[in-house]
Amino acid sequence: MTKNTIQTLTDNFELSVNIADKEVEFWLARDLQQLLGYAEWRNFQNVLLKAKTSCDVSEHKVLDHFVDINKMVEIGSGASKEIDDVMLTRFACYLIAQNGDPKKEQIAFAQTYFAIQTRKAELIEARILESERVQARQKLIQTEKELSKVIFEQTSGNNDFAIIRSNGDQALFNHTTAQMKAKYNISKNKPLADFMPTILLKAKDFATEITIHNARENMMNTQNQISQEHITNNEAVRSTLISRGITPENLAPEIDIKKVERKIISDKKKVLKNIKTLNKDAD
Repeated sequence: MTKNTIQTLTDNFELSVNIADKEVEFWLARDLQQLLGYAEWRNFQNVLLKAKTSCDVSEHKVLDHFVDINKMVEIGSGASKEIDDVMLTRFACYLIAQNGDPKKEQIAFAQTYFAIQTRKAELIEARILESERVQARQKLIQTEKELSKVIFEQTSGNNDFAIIRSNGDQALFNHTTAQMKAKYNISKNKPLADFMPTILLKAKDFATEITIHNARENMMNTQNQISQEHITNNEAVRSTLISRGITPENLAPEIDIKKVERKIISDKKKVLKNIKTLNKDAD
């Protein structure tokens, strides 16, 4: 396959993409049929059927990736008729390419093209999830600092935050902080929260925010009062999670948040370096 052919096919595939509501990227099956070198719709429908089967076998919802639609097309002399079509996600296109005729040059190209595009989307999604977790951890740090301040101000200088936080962990996980660290297989000197998934970071943050609010509103002035309030709030959050099928102590730990933060910073530096190089080359 020549460079010119690859460039032409790339341009054709990228120009055929549609955007729904400025968010959802999709291709139309009738357009993809032509791009993949299928002259007859009925032949392409056989490939569509195989792709749907592959989607189902891979435990993805077919209706999330293959959406049947009707559209009007002109048939000459100002007349038009309604025909069937299918809205396809990038993943659906990838499956169609995998189930197409491998002897077709367009199919060989599409298999690589959509594999790369799907991988790009996966990397972007992973980056977003990493950033969300880092933000949740940073938010919890700030909220816990605020609770520590409330304890100090309202208990005449006694700062028993570590004890109160530990009591909160016990209520949320039904395990002590030490037991959860052992369960997560992390060292004793590292914060438990640095290994929590995003949902638990947000759960802890929510319970802590309630504790701060009620401690202030009710003018709690002893460690015992604030501690009991924190226990109650974490128990309530735990109850809510369990009612939705989420048992906090059974969720798997995540990568150390410090490593994730370093990776994000490193990636940003690489992007900035590339931008500087491009600008220098442009000059």
